[in-house]
Amino acid sequence: MGRRIRAASVERLLIDQGHEFSEFEGGDWDPGVRVAQAGTRAVHVFYDGPGEADQLDSITAELRAAGYHVVATQQDRGGRWRLEVTRP
Repeated sequence: MGRRIRAASVERLLIDQGHEFSEFEGGDWDPGVRVAQAGTRAVHVFYDGPGEADQLDSITAELRAAGYHVVATQQDRGGRWRLEVTRP
């Protein structure tokens, strides 16, 4: 069973890697990364903006290099792609 993980830890790592974070302004998300807690043992990472697939691939490599387990998933009904991040 995976260990507990906090969105703040993943967010700090991504900030340290130089990623810009997305903010909701004017009814839409600015380009950048968003991190959301998905229970006590998982965190979701989203990328808002152009080049979503390439950005998520890059983020996946960075998180794996830091020791996280990362799986790309798609939200229900053809929704957005996200990374499900856990600690092994």
